[in-house]
Amino acid sequence: MTSKTKAEDAKARADIPRMGLSIAEFRASYGFSEGFYRKLRKEGKGPREMRLGRRVIISATAIAEWERERETVA
Repeated sequence: MTSKTKAEDAKARADIPRMGLSIAEFRASYGFSEGFYRKLRKEGKGPREMRLGRRVIISATAIAEWERERETVA
């Protein structure tokens, strides 16, 4: 068995589709400030979050559901 270089590991990870976003990535993709995101979450209008250890991830499924809910409200 051969060991992979860091570059090979990075390329392998790049080929795997992302299944979720961090809160910072989610906010950036929608142009939300941290304060606005916190307000949405406090009002129960934010996307579902999942905790993985110390990380908080918003899954692609949760984002899609959140978008549908927001379209319905609009």
